[in-house]
Amino acid sequence: MKKLYYLSFSLLFLTTVCFAEVSKKEKKALIDLYETTNGKHWVKKWDLNAPVSKWHGVKVENEKVVEINLFHNNLMGSLSSQIGDLENLRVLNLAFNSITGKLPVEIENLSNLKILKLEMNRLNGELPEGIGSLLQLEELSAFNNFFTGEIPSTVGNLKGLKVLNLSSNEFIGDIPSSLGALSQLETLGLFENRLEGAIPRDMGNLSNLKELVLANNRLIGDIPNEFSQLASLEVFQIQNNNFSSFKALELLETKEYLVFDYDKEDEKIEFKDINFSRTRMADTKFEDIEE
Repeated sequence: MKKLYYLSFSLLFLTTVCFAEVSKKEKKALIDLYETTNGKHWVKKWDLNAPVSKWHGVKVENEKVVEINLFHNNLMGSLSSQIGDLENLRVLNLAFNSITGKLPVEIENLSNLKILKLEMNRLNGELPEGIGSLLQLEELSAFNNFFTGEIPSTVGNLKGLKVLNLSSNEFIGDIPSSLGALSQLETLGLFENRLEGAIPRDMGNLSNLKELVLANNRLIGDIPNEFSQLASLEVFQIQNNNFSSFKALELLETKEYLVFDYDKEDEKIEFKDINFSRTRMADTKFEDIEE
């Protein structure tokens, strides 16, 4: 009889483990996301009666939601503060949808987040200062939205950031000099905003930078001499601004560009050891594809 009891208990335990759900707090936050972004009209909908691990784009590890990938899934509506309850998220990809409204300040609660992709939506308002508290972040992509205000200087706290793309928004003011502290940065896209002032000299410290796109803003002053340190550059676009001199471009020592654009008619530049044989024009609006 005891053996039968132990067997029944073991089976019950295994069943409980196999079908264990995420916490009520996380499940509630997911359902809130579904409801506030018009889940009934998503391309790939969630069956709210099925286990969370079976929901499209949701990855669960150790009974915790660690990834949400709803790329190009017809999300409409706004994000609520409950998005901040998904504290175990490492990836949040809501790109290529029709999300409106402001990015909730509670986004700063996602301290484990490594990838935040919000591009090609209709988000507006300011980028929360608290974005700088996401110290694990490696990619922040929010191009083609309607963000306004200044780029938070706190972004400079994200020392592990490799990709920062805020192109095609309505950001104003100066480029924060704090971006010069992002030593791991490989891609910086600030194309088509309303940025003003001079390029911070600190950006010459971005030695790993491969793509720098500052075109179509209202930047002024000289190109910093410190740009001569950007030896890894492959894509460099600064056209359609109000720079007073491009003379510092003569100091660039990178050997070969894939894309190189500046206001060529304004000043004759004698480039130093640069091979333009493979250089081409490119669309500065970054595209995204579903992986």
